[in-house]
Amino acid sequence: MKKSALHFVLRVLAAAFAAGVAVPAHALVEIDITRGNIEPLPIAIPNFQGGGQDAKLGIDVAAIITADLKRSGLFQPIDPATFTQPNIGPNDTPRFADWKVLAAQALVTGGVQKQPDGRLRAEFHLWDVFAGQQMAGQQFFTSPDNWRRVAHIIADAIYERLTGEKGYFDSRVVFVDETGPKDNRVKRLAIMDQDGANVRYLTDGKSIELTPRFSPSSQEITYMSYAGDAGPKVYILNIETQQREPVGDFPGMTFAPRFSPDGQKVIMSLQPGTNANIFTLDLRSRRTTRLTDDAAIDTAPSYSPDGKQIVFESDRGGQPQLYVMGADGSNPHRITFGNGSYDTPVWSPRGDLIAFTRRANGQFAIGVIKPDGSGERILTEGFHNEGPTWSPNGRVIMFFRNTPGANGGPQLWTIDLTGYGEYRVPTPAFASDPAWSPLLN
Repeated sequence: MKKSALHFVLRVLAAAFAAGVAVPAHALVEIDITRGNIEPLPIAIPNFQGGGQDAKLGIDVAAIITADLKRSGLFQPIDPATFTQPNIGPNDTPRFADWKVLAAQALVTGGVQKQPDGRLRAEFHLWDVFAGQQMAGQQFFTSPDNWRRVAHIIADAIYERLTGEKGYFDSRVVFVDETGPKDNRVKRLAIMDQDGANVRYLTDGKSIELTPRFSPSSQEITYMSYAGDAGPKVYILNIETQQREPVGDFPGMTFAPRFSPDGQKVIMSLQPGTNANIFTLDLRSRRTTRLTDDAAIDTAPSYSPDGKQIVFESDRGGQPQLYVMGADGSNPHRITFGNGSYDTPVWSPRGDLIAFTRRANGQFAIGVIKPDGSGERILTEGFHNEGPTWSPNGRVIMFFRNTPGANGGPQLWTIDLTGYGEYRVPTPAFASDPAWSPLLN
């Protein structure tokens, strides 16, 4: 694999304020996300103060933070129309009694303003309303073009301070953009922010491209393309340079690729004849290793985050089911035994669960199961739900939902791990097969 020389790094200088910050050792306000059913935390997020031409930017930054936190299912932003201190600035002390009346448990204040040197300065403060104390504060200097990323980074900081776990808002999603009539769709790869903003197309749609998957660095994706006459082949694409290369020259079809957790291998299915087996390709040595040897179709492999195990789909038992094996192909064993068939497995970044698609009784469901096959739970079910992918922190699943009818098509949705809070992710056209990146650096 070519090592990308490009580092997609937001040039942000961030620092906790050294002065005026009182960070309680044990905050009174916090969210226990280990519980199954979580009551969203009431939080107030007034517009960030900008002044002059930056006033709208302050409104937009606050709106993005609000939307991020609301979609997580863990926060309940309070209606700004009820605020009695709506224009609070980053240097103002909150009138905590006013916010208590609104039942706000947490309050976010901040400002954003362009500097004489052309950079953008943003800052925020997170307050524990009932303790009357500041819990966190940071300031950022960056290019004005990066204002949306700063908003996501602030949302991540708030999420982490109140839950104790990393957020997932400063991340991206690759997906298949679908346009045209239902029986002749143009399918091209696209990338966007996790909230659906900043869509950019990665391929031109002249050939069908499917199953994009991020590298651990988020700088490359591997995917399957129908370009050429030899059937589907696996490629690697550098997102920034647009350079792409095939992953080896194999007889027959190659499909269902995914990077190993260290980014040094691509695992995929090879089908030289009628049956498909799972192989890995070492991207440095170009050495191929066969992991399964079965007359069935073995496909959709996904590594555990420690790289020691692989979950995959196989119909060796008569219909597609999920199996787990060692990273060297040892000890393959079936983990799903429920009604219907199971496919598109993907291991959680936390390592504790595997998400899947289940087809049964004419319905498509998105569910999760522990790697040992216990604790199966269905999160959502309907006409056609498919293709789960995990948020970087393993708390939210994105998938696509197809609607029936001649004018129907796939759309992207998210759902939190408890099965609550379904939200549609806006895309310019129909969209399918999403893959979530790790948190950006």
